[in-house]
Amino acid sequence: MKENLSVNLKNASGFISYEEVIALAQQSARHLDTLNSGTGPGSDFLGWLSLPDDILQQLDRIEKTARHIRSVSDTTVVIGIGGSYLGSRAVIEALSHSFSPLLKSKHHDVIFAGQNICEDYLSDLLEILDGRDYSIVVISKSGTTTEPAIALRILKDHLEKKVGKAVASDRIIAITDAKKGSLRTLAETNSYETFVIPDNIGGRYSVLTPVGLLPIAISGFDIRALIKGAIAMKEITRNNKNASSNPSLLYAAARNLLLKHGKSIEIMVGFTPKLHYMSEWWKQLFGESEGKDGKGIFPASVDMTTDLHSLGQYIQDGQRILFETMISVENPGKKLIIPGEKDNSDQLNYIAGKRLSEVNHNAQTGTILAHNDGNVPIITINILSLDEYHIGQMIYFFEIACAISGYILDVNPFDQPGVEAYKKNMFALLNKPGYEEASKEIKERLK
Repeated sequence: MKENLSVNLKNASGFISYEEVIALAQQSARHLDTLNSGTGPGSDFLGWLSLPDDILQQLDRIEKTARHIRSVSDTTVVIGIGGSYLGSRAVIEALSHSFSPLLKSKHHDVIFAGQNICEDYLSDLLEILDGRDYSIVVISKSGTTTEPAIALRILKDHLEKKVGKAVASDRIIAITDAKKGSLRTLAETNSYETFVIPDNIGGRYSVLTPVGLLPIAISGFDIRALIKGAIAMKEITRNNKNASSNPSLLYAAARNLLLKHGKSIEIMVGFTPKLHYMSEWWKQLFGESEGKDGKGIFPASVDMTTDLHSLGQYIQDGQRILFETMISVENPGKKLIIPGEKDNSDQLNYIAGKRLSEVNHNAQTGTILAHNDGNVPIITINILSLDEYHIGQMIYFFEIACAISGYILDVNPFDQPGVEAYKKNMFALLNKPGYEEASKEIKERLK
């Protein structure tokens, strides 16, 4: 049996007691009833709860489409922003070879666009795509979100000029609303294959839908193992009201108790670069779910040991307003032994013969001790390895913990009203039809 994800609170015990955590976690178990009965805020967006089981019937078609895309192209550009790209990128980066673009062996590159509106980025991408045989997966519920809409217009034009409209239509996959929206209309007009973003699943909870699964499958990874891991975590967390055995309850309770102790910033820490985009996905999940009504814990992240030589100073000695959540991966995917040297000029012979992972684990332990001494509480999330099964567990674990944590804070963890503010200003500045009055007001304000 594969070891399940677990939460270790030992290194937060100097700040919050285990008894306190269990008490709040047990009290918060009622939020599981609220989620399962659909009686809380945001109840229209709870499709992700049963998603690991519900998606099983779509896996054959997702895998078939991925095989087709891999057979007709060497590169896929995934167009999306926020939840429409962060989940798939997090999984792909965690599972990929660290230098996959430089591998000489044949593989399929997945590149991301539509997550910014930087002219240099898209121009550089077009230069790369001039020499690639590529396909496009575009992800947008409405089709009018500015960043991906611009990227699609530019890349669709480029691909059609490169291979012709008929071939391009076979290489563009749209993941969008079932019935409405400009992307749905575009897809039907051009006969693109489509997948549906369910109405009852928000973007940041959508990684286990085709939104995340198709790019992951195109990258060559096992989406069935990913879903199997998510199902296993669902069985551990969704209906489990025993606080001591439900890791999502423990994590949600611990972080909210730390907030009550003035720890308003949570730093996600990974000791492998492969977790960088998992932290980015986690930041959106919790930041967008909790940051409203003047509430919430601010999510930040660091890559260790790299950032021990930069932000490490602040974490150790800065304002005592933060805590860390550390993802500890027990087993690396590969093995590398540190060689010995006769003259020992670099003075490293004391670790000669050791695996590099042993050094990394000791760096992690040393960091925990140092930061605890600096009055930084640390929650540790233990996973056995970075493979599809355990990443699937981690995704569902964080999703359900986020929902519970939002309800503890008494906010709706499934809406994002603040996201619209910048869009309205941008549309007014660009003179989008319908924003004339707002345009006048903003231009007056900028004088």
